Amino acid sequence: MNKTIIVSTVALLVGVAIGAGQPWLQAYLEGSQASLIEQASAAEDGALKPLFYRNPMNPAITSPVPAKDEMGMDYIPVYPDKPKAERKPLFYRNPMNPAISSPVPAQDEMGMDYIPVYADEDKASDEPSGTVKIDPVMVQNIGVRTVTVEQRNLVKQVRASGRISVDESRMTRLHPRTEGWVEKQFVTRVGDRVRKGDKLLQLYSPQLVTTQQEYLLALDNLDALQNSTYVDIRNGAQELVQSAYQRLKLLDMPDHTIQALKASRKVSRAVTIESPFDGVALNVGAREGQYIMPKTELYMLADLSTVWLLADVYEYELPWISLGDSASMKITGMGDREFNGEVSYIYPYAESKTRTITVRLEFDNPDGLLKPEMFADVTIEADARPNAVVVPTEAIVRSGSREQVFVVRDKGKYEPREVELGYSSEGWVEIRSGLAAGERVVNSALFLIDSESKLREATAKMMEAATEPASDDGLSMSEMSLDDLSMDDMSMDSASMDDLSIDSLSMDSLSMEKMSWDSPSGEGQPQ
Repeated sequence: MNKTIIVSTVALLVGVAIGAGQPWLQAYLEGSQASLIEQASAAEDGALKPLFYRNPMNPAITSPVPAKDEMGMDYIPVYPDKPKAERKPLFYRNPMNPAISSPVPAQDEMGMDYIPVYADEDKASDEPSGTVKIDPVMVQNIGVRTVTVEQRNLVKQVRASGRISVDESRMTRLHPRTEGWVEKQFVTRVGDRVRKGDKLLQLYSPQLVTTQQEYLLALDNLDALQNSTYVDIRNGAQELVQSAYQRLKLLDMPDHTIQALKASRKVSRAVTIESPFDGVALNVGAREGQYIMPKTELYMLADLSTVWLLADVYEYELPWISLGDSASMKITGMGDREFNGEVSYIYPYAESKTRTITVRLEFDNPDGLLKPEMFADVTIEADARPNAVVVPTEAIVRSGSREQVFVVRDKGKYEPREVELGYSSEGWVEIRSGLAAGERVVNSALFLIDSESKLREATAKMMEAATEPASDDGLSMSEMSLDDLSMDDMSMDSASMDDLSIDSLSMDSLSMEKMSWDSPSGEGQPQ
């Protein structure tokens, strides 16, 4: 009967609070309704007696005996909380060092009480070691946030800086094939543009003059013997002409110059050296009147219609780059203008000082705007990793030997789980194994959760060690007793240093079977 009256009173109070527009009273009464019903059930069974009575409209007004307020409403009885079953701790743990424990309450060196450890708070039968349980209020206070494991295309843009260089496959260094003197020079300045076949300089060489004369003599000999009836003589004359012609070619005389010599039958004093392709003179190594030798570099020519960019890429970004990846380049002094190219080569070594790897990219330079040794910023569009399982970078706990995340198992319960990491890009990390798309992981307050997880894991290992069966020798700490040991039985009176001699000591005379501790007076000593 009393239970019915109390429940009806609570329902009436909630209705009055809602109708009167009292939100604070409504929240208070709704929050207390469940506990009041429980207390009423306990009171009906006669298990509890009320501590006092509380005004239903104003909780601050109480009465030690049953009473009514101005509206004739009965005061609500307040009962003490139902006593909880007493839990017995398994052991006590050092608050500063979880590896130190005690079977009885104790204090550490700083006077801090050991923390009791109960059987039901460290590890459930179906929970992995290190699982952390946190009160929802504490979760809110320490700022725990979680994110969902996603499956998405992982895209990476590798940004690097580099310098423009000459395309080495389009560069040549001109050296003379013989000794001589520069008679006349046509290209005299570094940076002059030349086209294929343009005259660079004229060279006078006594060896070239002599070789031209030999070629003309061979031609005259062939003209005289070409109608000979002897085949060997005709073939010998032709071979002599071919030999003289090859010597002129080896001395770098152009074909059209040799043909002109054959037609005119006159030796040229100076031989012209021509440009082998279109390009720019990057170096001029000889001047008019200068004596030159084969080791003298006359010109260094380069075709700048295509240039290289040598970019320095860090080690962790190198796995993203592959041959053929497209790239865009910007020069600081050219505003927003972009040049498009691609990766053509990745060098097989790293720079010892910068720990970077050089990546070579090729760019077209039809207008000649890109100059060698200019600095540039390049962005390489790496291939995307499709359908990768990813989490934010801050969700990873790196301990040096392993990487792990904390997976949400339930409200306020977090499980540590090792994962294998893949590529990372733009704040996301690829998870190769350990997680599946759709799971939720913690990405904030990880330091506190990780510390608590390690503490619980260490405690769980100690508990497992404590519950292991005793060894076969039957030795148990409970069987060991110090009650029979007394300092009175220990005496040094029978021992004399005078009777000891090092010379008389021998390992052969010692036997463990003759040693006995049965009598403190030395009766068990060997004879």
